[in-house]
Amino acid sequence: MIRVYLVDDHEMVRTGFRALLTQHPEFSVVGEAGTGEEALAGLRETPADVVLCDLHLPGISGLEVTDRLIRGGSEARVIVVSAQEDGPLPRRVLNAGASGYLGKAAPSEELLRAIRDVSRGKRYISTTVAQQMAISSLDTTGSPFEQLSVRELEVAMLLIQGLRMTTIAERLNLSAKTVATHKYNLFAKLHVNDIASLTKMAMQHGLSEPQLV
Repeated sequence: MIRVYLVDDHEMVRTGFRALLTQHPEFSVVGEAGTGEEALAGLRETPADVVLCDLHLPGISGLEVTDRLIRGGSEARVIVVSAQEDGPLPRRVLNAGASGYLGKAAPSEELLRAIRDVSRGKRYISTTVAQQMAISSLDTTGSPFEQLSVRELEVAMLLIQGLRMTTIAERLNLSAKTVATHKYNLFAKLHVNDIASLTKMAMQHGLSEPQLV
C-alpha cells in the first residue's frame, strides 16, 4: 500500500486526486492539507510515502515544504505538481530534494506512474518538464531569474500574467506591503523598471505565462 498525502489549496483539485487514487487499491490517501503549514503539521502526525504538493500555495510555497521535509529527515518523498512547466522553478524544486515534478495537465496515468516510481525510490520528471530543463541547460549564460528567491519568482510570474498587486497578495496569502517589497527586490535584482521589461526578459529566457491554479 502506497500512502499518499495531498497538498493543494483548491479543494476541487484534492477531491480529483483523491477520487483517482481511491480507484486503485494500491494507494491510500492518508491525509490532505490546503496550505504548506497545515501539511507540515499533518505530516508530523501522519506517516506518508508520497506527498503530492502544489507549488504555489498560500503562505509557504511547495518548494519550501519540500525543503523543510528533506531537512527535517522526513521519509516522505515529494512530487510537486504545478502549472509551471518551464523556467527556473522545476530545477529549483528538484535541487531542493523533490523526487518528482509534474505539470498539472499531465494525464492521470502519468500521475499514477509517477507515484509508483517515486515510492520505489526513483525520480520522475514529466516529459515536457524534462525537455524544458534540457533546453534551458544549453544556455551557458544562465538565467537572471535564478538569483530570485522562491517568493520573488512567484511574484514575478504573477506580475507577468497581469495580476494586480492586491490580487497577488490574496493569491499568495501575503500582505500588500510584502508583495510590494518582493516586487521592488526582484526589479532591483533583474535591473528592470516596469512589468513590460520584466515580461520581455522572461520571454527571452524561456519563461512562459501559465495560469497558476
